[in-house]
Amino acid sequence: MSGDIVYGLSEETGGTRLLYGAMKVTVGGTLKLAFRPWVEGLEHVPAEGPAILASNHLSFSDSFFLPAVLDRKVTFIAKAEYFTTPGVKGRMTAAFFKGAGQLPVDRSGARGAGEAAVRSGIEVLRRGELFGIYPEGTRSPDGRLYRGKPGGLARVALATGAPVLPVAMIDTEKIQPPGKVVPKLMRPGIRIGRPLDFSRYQGMEHDRFVLRAVTDEVMYEIMRLSGQEYVDIYATAAKRRLADAAKADKQAQADKQAQAEKQARAEKRAPGTGA
Repeated sequence: MSGDIVYGLSEETGGTRLLYGAMKVTVGGTLKLAFRPWVEGLEHVPAEGPAILASNHLSFSDSFFLPAVLDRKVTFIAKAEYFTTPGVKGRMTAAFFKGAGQLPVDRSGARGAGEAAVRSGIEVLRRGELFGIYPEGTRSPDGRLYRGKPGGLARVALATGAPVLPVAMIDTEKIQPPGKVVPKLMRPGIRIGRPLDFSRYQGMEHDRFVLRAVTDEVMYEIMRLSGQEYVDIYATAAKRRLADAAKADKQAQADKQAQAEKQARAEKRAPGTGA
């Protein structure tokens, strides 16, 4: 854990609670009114006590649609840069994320966000609250479900004994695809599955095979709820492949253009062409 800093892990202040309440009414109310998200499985969310909401991740808006339909506060983690950017825009962004119940996590240090996320999740659950986490670790690049990372979700679940509720966000990626500024008005869906109990693995949070088994079980339930195609690689690896392919395609287009220009210059200089 050396070098990792987690902010905001102390008891909530009254101001934070008021800010979250205000965001719940304004942003949450607006989302519900404008997009009318449908929800299944709300009865699986406990009325009180700790629980982990483990969701697929299709869109930036996932962290806002899910809290909007819940009566209880749910806390996600967000990169610290959202809270530390200077200037008026930076302060507004920080206020927005704080109001939405996001915890800033500094990703510096030897093990980065993994250890910070674990400590954040444990602290939230020890306060008897709901903790939201995306096992894939990043948004899906193509709408498919990718392999879950075992370091965060499983360790938090086994360290706290909190039940894990699999969550499927549906069609949120269609509302505002990458590059689109104006969101499309359509109804996203949210399915919340029955709580999963991993008490049989209690005290085994440092066994990598157990962590893998817990994560895979959760991902299977998310796949079943979402109907997504499952890809047995990490989403970060898929994004790298897509980026490399796009870079290679761009280079190929540049090479083709350069070759065409070279050919045109050669033809212009050739005898008999009138040059």
